[in-house]
Amino acid sequence: MIYLDNSATTKPCAEAVAAMTAALTDNWANPSALYGFGFDAAKLLREARHKVAAALGAEPDRVFFTSGGTEADNWAVFSTAKRFGKKHKHIITTAIEHHAILNCMHELESQGFEVTYLQPDSEGRITLDSLKAALRPDTILVSIMMVNNEAGSVMPIAQMAKLTHKLSPNAIFHTDAVQGFLKIPFSAKTLGADLITISSHKVHGPKGAGALYISPRLKSFPALLIGGGQEGNYRSGTEGTPAIFGFAAACEAVSKTFKADSEQEKVLLNGFVEKLSAIEGVRINGAHEAPHILSLSIPGVPTQNTINILQDHGICVSAGSACAKGHRSHVLTAMKVPEKAMDASFRISLCRDTTAPELDKLYEVIRDKILPRVR
Repeated sequence: MIYLDNSATTKPCAEAVAAMTAALTDNWANPSALYGFGFDAAKLLREARHKVAAALGAEPDRVFFTSGGTEADNWAVFSTAKRFGKKHKHIITTAIEHHAILNCMHELESQGFEVTYLQPDSEGRITLDSLKAALRPDTILVSIMMVNNEAGSVMPIAQMAKLTHKLSPNAIFHTDAVQGFLKIPFSAKTLGADLITISSHKVHGPKGAGALYISPRLKSFPALLIGGGQEGNYRSGTEGTPAIFGFAAACEAVSKTFKADSEQEKVLLNGFVEKLSAIEGVRINGAHEAPHILSLSIPGVPTQNTINILQDHGICVSAGSACAKGHRSHVLTAMKVPEKAMDASFRISLCRDTTAPELDKLYEVIRDKILPRVR
């Protein structure tokens, strides 16, 4: 199998699997228990938090574990609305966010909040000028993703956060960095964002774990779950230590080779794009600035047909976001990609395990098996 859907999920690395296995067989105590076995689990939990924080460039006491990126996004949006909603109700986001953000915005609109959706350019980029024009004194939240999960466009988050704090000093700036974490370089301490979402299963960790970074600048922030006081009283409930320990082990392992891996992915992606550009009938959608994401279309061959052909040759790709099955891409729609190209679009996404021969095989199948089917 040639797996090229790493933006949907990645294969757990050996270090993550080992950490999870140990958590399930040896270190399975409740970290809140008041005896030695529990103290050992609590120590491992602290170590896990430090490992994730180190990979994120964050203060360990500002990293709070969640069940994944969607939960962290929901927490960021709804808790900000809860904090400010009695006074101001203006929010800014983009038309190309993940549905974990967009559906939160739709819910808040039904509650009387006003949401401004910034539109991308034809490459899937959101500009500083568009954000500047939208910011208002009553803006309470700006939520802009770091890397678009379909177009591969990279947003200038540091400049956006700085602009937001300058023009709307009371606003909170959030970035969904799920596709940016351990893919493009940034540090939470210097990025300027108040809230940052990350996810385990995008970085070779297990599903079921993620985190929300809450900047020290936020002196108070509404809790997500109320109960026994875990996660600094922000997210109560017994911690899912197997997934958390696996997440931490993946962060530690991937961090060691992150720079070299990203550079290699970019070389492979650029080489693949160059080869595709030499043949007629293939359209590149979006900026593909991130090292691992590329959206393609073969107008005249419907998306599902392409996916089926590739699957028959042992190649796994995606129709777009794996979390929005059965719908025309809202990202490509916002980018004003022609309908014929949109209905023929698919996404490939690389990881540190991707090889040149795998992309060569994809190229050959596109050239020899899919392009001849163009109508």
